[in-house]
Amino acid sequence: MKKLAIIAIILSTIAIAGQIFIFATQKENADDLYQKAMKSDYKIYAPVLPDTLAFAGEKVPLEYFYVREGLDRELLSNMFFHSSTLLNMKRAGRYFPVIESILRENGVPQDFKYLCVIESGLQNVTSPAKAQGYWQFIKPTGLNNGLTVTDEIDMRNDLEASTRAACKYLKSLRNSLGSWTAAAAAYNCGEVGLRSRMSKQSVSSYYDTRLNSETARYVYRILAIKLIFQHPQDYGFYIRRCDLYSPLPYDTVTLSGQNVDLYAFAQQNGTTYKMLRDLNPWLQTDKLVNKANKSYTVKIPKKGGTLQRNIQKDHNTALVTRL
Repeated sequence: MKKLAIIAIILSTIAIAGQIFIFATQKENADDLYQKAMKSDYKIYAPVLPDTLAFAGEKVPLEYFYVREGLDRELLSNMFFHSSTLLNMKRAGRYFPVIESILRENGVPQDFKYLCVIESGLQNVTSPAKAQGYWQFIKPTGLNNGLTVTDEIDMRNDLEASTRAACKYLKSLRNSLGSWTAAAAAYNCGEVGLRSRMSKQSVSSYYDTRLNSETARYVYRILAIKLIFQHPQDYGFYIRRCDLYSPLPYDTVTLSGQNVDLYAFAQQNGTTYKMLRDLNPWLQTDKLVNKANKSYTVKIPKKGGTLQRNIQKDHNTALVTRL
């Protein structure tokens, strides 16, 4: 009897639920329900632009409508390209400490670390124009600023060396063009190109110059990354300290001699060829012919350490408030 009563209750409940569903679908179709849910749960906000802003200590003229709208465009692009912006923030945890230190040593404003972000996403990438590395040097510019670029060795891919070269180049551009803002723009389009456009238009400011599309957006892209990285929560990004990629601990050894097999060299130094290349991306081949018989300092995993994150020691869940 008890079983029959339970079955009766279940059948009755199903019948009532079915009547309610039929009533609901008659009164409101699926599209209406979907539209209500979207209006209730899905929200997109336009970014709030700051009242004042500076790049490398130089005022950004936000009173001009085209400056505000140029910045607004790049903020929207980077706010809603979530995967790219989050990855850049994660990589900054590893690479910004090195970049910041070298910028400081060379008297270059810290805002230029954001230029490195928009150039390469803090990766060793190659552009269609064959620009290479974190700072995206083409070969002639790299050579002119002290970088070794050969089939075997490409120091455009070394973070420390390329950042020092970028400092040298940026200081030269600033001294020639008169401002850090113009130096940033010329980093994209070249000193001659920027100077020519300014001269033809009888202007002296980047913000007053009509430029090609890429350079016209370039400084605003840097400013947008700066704002998001310095105030992530204001732009909808919540990332924890433990989510950032940590600096990699390493020791250094000397690489010298001719016809060096890098597979064997890695094994002799207690690491793998993959790790050797990951820590030293400026190495371009698996065998170093080294006709000039030069000596190189290479990184290997730190002895007694680990390149795997220690979850117990590194689980800092505090939100990042500034990068």
